[in-house]
Amino acid sequence: MQFKKTILAASLALLSTESFAAAFQLAEQNASGLGRAYAGEAAIADDASVVARNPALMSQFETAQLSVAAIYVEPDVSLEGESTNNGLNPNVLNDDSIAPSAVIPAGYFVLPVNDKVAVGFGAFSNFGLATEFANDYAAGQLAGETEIVTINSNVSVSYKVDEALTLALGVNHVYADAKIVRNLGANPLGAPASLEAVHLEGDDYGFGWNVGLAYDLDSDNRLGFHYRSETDLTFEGDYTNQLPAALGGLNGQTLPGTVDLTLPAIAEFSGSHQLNQDYGLHYSVLWTGWSSFDKLEAYVPVSEGPVFSKNEDFSDSIRVSIGGDYQLTNDIKLRAGLAFDESPVAQKHLSISIPDTDRFWLSFGAEWFIDEASSVDLGASILRGKTQNFVEGDNLGQQWGFESEGHAYLVGAQYNYSF
Repeated sequence: MQFKKTILAASLALLSTESFAAAFQLAEQNASGLGRAYAGEAAIADDASVVARNPALMSQFETAQLSVAAIYVEPDVSLEGESTNNGLNPNVLNDDSIAPSAVIPAGYFVLPVNDKVAVGFGAFSNFGLATEFANDYAAGQLAGETEIVTINSNVSVSYKVDEALTLALGVNHVYADAKIVRNLGANPLGAPASLEAVHLEGDDYGFGWNVGLAYDLDSDNRLGFHYRSETDLTFEGDYTNQLPAALGGLNGQTLPGTVDLTLPAIAEFSGSHQLNQDYGLHYSVLWTGWSSFDKLEAYVPVSEGPVFSKNEDFSDSIRVSIGGDYQLTNDIKLRAGLAFDESPVAQKHLSISIPDTDRFWLSFGAEWFIDEASSVDLGASILRGKTQNFVEGDNLGQQWGFESEGHAYLVGAQYNYSF
């Protein structure tokens, strides 16, 4: 039983290290902000998507508004093998596409109740990730299929204290679904590389809260602040592997398994300044409390306590952005922005599942006012990440050296309608 417990612990260690040992935050809650690299999001009342970034801005709406958006993400994440300690050619680690493309949808509705109170609803995502490797990848224990999807359903209320100050409070329901698959990969046991060593699927939901503040310095200048609380989740689902019983594996038997995860708190401070009739300047500093993500523990019924406990020791991270817009004509507004997105992951936690790195954003976009009631936003961003070099070890003592490059291309569209 002790040997079986050890094998299970090793398998779940793969899950914990690779599925969440890198930042997996999403900034893409709308397409209007995408064109500014999401600068000024807590201070600009462009459309109903303010529900996601600062619901205090709902006080700026005189009529009800609906906004629906979709962001297409095309990652460009590649790996090049640099070293091995088992005699294999490092080239077996090369992979030029480990992250699949994805579409991130969002929808919002804002309803002014009177000249003081407004309510809003939003469905969007703050966190998510996906990477895929071939099931016979040489370093299969380090990476196979990793996916986490979250959906945040938010209800918020804003109250206009006076002509300058508005406060808001919201409640969040967060649903999360995760899937982790790991294969044995190259090994000295003579087993097939595609042998499934870890397969865990589970989901959970949790609740959180958010508060917002908007302060108008005057008719052309506004400051905003928004805070979103942590959300605690316990993924519950099915855990299995194909390791033979002779090695202490489950041989395809399915057991319930759980993994605890805390989605971090997020705070954003923004400024928005209308310089003149045509030009606007916007900026944001966004803080994410990744330091709360300090430990992962995994449980299966065969153990009296956690079969795996690992200190992650993430650091809080900062994202800074600056952007502007230009009213080209009465019907068209142009946008552009730059951002620096800091990674919270220490060098010792770098992973080929999610090869995280600091990122630089270059963004541009436009809004077309179709008529007095409707408009369309288009945005695009180019994300460039730094090259990373690191070594990962698996549970068979094999060491794999990598060089990773992570870039991405984003394109988004959004429709807004005022009732």
